[in-house]
Amino acid sequence: MTATTDGSSGPAGPGAAAASETTGITLEAGDVVRAAALAAERSVEHLLGRQDAQGWWKGDLETNVTMDAEDLLLRQFLGIQDARITEAAGRFIRGEQRDDGSWATFYGGPGELSTTVEAYVALRLAGDRPEDPHMARASAWVRDRGGIAASRVFTRIWLALFGWWKWDDLPELPPELIFFPKWLPLNIYDFGCWARQTIVPLTVVSAKRPVRPAPFALDELHTDARTPNPVKPLAPAASWDGFFQRADKVLHAYHKVAPRRLRRIAMNAAARWIIERQENDGCWGGIQPPAVYSVIALHLLGYDLQHPVMRAGLESLDRFAVWRDDGARMIEACQSPVWDTCLATIALADAGLAPDHPALVRAADWMLAEEIVRPGDWAVRRPRLAPGGWAFEFHNDNYPDIDDTAEVILALRRVRHPDPEQVDAAIGRGARWTMGMQSRNGAWAAFDADNTSAFPNRLPFCDFGEVIDPPSADVTAHVVEMLAHEGKAHHPRTRRGIEWLLAEQEPNGAWFGRWGVNYVYGTGSVVPALTAAGMPFSHPAIRRAVRWVESVQNDDGGWGEDLRSYREQKWIGHGESTASQTAWALLALLAAGERESKAVERGVAWLAETQRADGSWDEPYFTGTGFPWDFSINYHLYRQVFPLTALGRYVHGEQFTDRAGGDAPDSREGG
Repeated sequence: MTATTDGSSGPAGPGAAAASETTGITLEAGDVVRAAALAAERSVEHLLGRQDAQGWWKGDLETNVTMDAEDLLLRQFLGIQDARITEAAGRFIRGEQRDDGSWATFYGGPGELSTTVEAYVALRLAGDRPEDPHMARASAWVRDRGGIAASRVFTRIWLALFGWWKWDDLPELPPELIFFPKWLPLNIYDFGCWARQTIVPLTVVSAKRPVRPAPFALDELHTDARTPNPVKPLAPAASWDGFFQRADKVLHAYHKVAPRRLRRIAMNAAARWIIERQENDGCWGGIQPPAVYSVIALHLLGYDLQHPVMRAGLESLDRFAVWRDDGARMIEACQSPVWDTCLATIALADAGLAPDHPALVRAADWMLAEEIVRPGDWAVRRPRLAPGGWAFEFHNDNYPDIDDTAEVILALRRVRHPDPEQVDAAIGRGARWTMGMQSRNGAWAAFDADNTSAFPNRLPFCDFGEVIDPPSADVTAHVVEMLAHEGKAHHPRTRRGIEWLLAEQEPNGAWFGRWGVNYVYGTGSVVPALTAAGMPFSHPAIRRAVRWVESVQNDDGGWGEDLRSYREQKWIGHGESTASQTAWALLALLAAGERESKAVERGVAWLAETQRADGSWDEPYFTGTGFPWDFSINYHLYRQVFPLTALGRYVHGEQFTDRAGGDAPDSREGG
């Protein structure tokens, strides 16, 4: 096993999870409750042992090797290569290669072209030779799938930085976009916050079109090196794709004649926008991709590497590195301390830990200190709404998110804090802000309200995943659950959220999962919310959900859903059993009053039987999402917090019954 900084254990390769040391328990039917209680006790001790002295928890956030490849490409571009880092990154990337020569975007998944191209180039930077067997397999795999020309735009941008691809053969992204008024389609606030933070710096890169000397050629990654970018026919002019393809040709022509003064003003405006959004720790939005592109953009505008903005940005990127015991270095795309801490607090409280336990009070103190009380980009669409809420990361004051805010409030209500007035004030601000972020359709998204424009996803540039932030069932469910526990189950905003959730239920009884995989996550989020809001167990929507959850239980008693469920219907509700997904299914069934059912008994038994001797669980499979299918996440703490929550609720029942606040409507935005 490969040790990680979060104290969990990552797989040494396929099948590693099966070889892990477990408790070895095989349960008879009557032993399940006792075994669940013992498993919960072990899990509590394990989780308490992983709390930081400051009060937070954070598990590793594992994605794919493009993070590591782009880190090496950035260092090559800036001329700050480091032999130790290069060797460690190469070690990690090599270890993730599949037998067919490709790299996947999630454990057990199929090879992915762009990821494989970037991984291959990174290994060339690390000194691997094209004729090495693992490299030859990779390049052959890339050629068989269309070569570099078939890769995504972001991959080809990285290659263009070194002349491995022509800037003329990339979609144009003019910096004048920064001047689009907020009412005009395709203004920067039409994009989701993660895309917005990436696109603004890339407009500068697109305008500057830099080319650094390439340390080697990449002819082996083209199907025909003489014609690396074969001409493709345009889509019909009457289609949206055809319209935007032709608009891109116009923008390419504009690039050649753009007034220099206007372009300079636009790039300077973009630079101001970028610098204004740099966080106190030097990062941008608490996520790695915007930080990388922001550093490149500012460097192209003349900011040297010793400038305070640049120095802080580069230092922040180093904090995304996870050094493993085998000497490999993995880059996290993001860090999740607020999310992990509120989920850990909920898990420990639901497992019976005293509400005034020092660990819970420390966690509450840390979460209270993380509250964001100044406006961010969300205020563009909600200018009258008072701030209050929590982000996902250590530092991300510009982009608090609704999901974290709802779960932090649920966590804080489980703690008996020595200063209840401070807690009530923070919760009040957070609840009002969350209510005010409701979209027009009655639901909630992650970061913005009404971020639903149909245009951004159609741009030729935007082929890297979701670029808008529409409402989702899982976020809406967490908000509804929070509002119900705050005594607002009958508030008009809560009722509209419930109506939206009922309308979004699939015919099979499940709900789509936007930020977790997939229908198991969505259903495991929605059912507890609906019953918390007072929906009876007998309601048809609840009964349909129960039937679906029971129908997709695996023969071993657990639940699992593969990421391919976002693409292929046959995978919906199906996949290898995992600890987190088994817990989500159990949370739905327990909330629906199914504690005594055979499905719950078998699911709880699976958790008890597969628990490791140290109180944790193995989970190599990715059960989180950044963009459904396109960007997948293995949250290393999910395998701990969700099983503990499910076991705690099975053993102790619903512990959280304290409801505060009133139901009276309010005319303000936060109502």
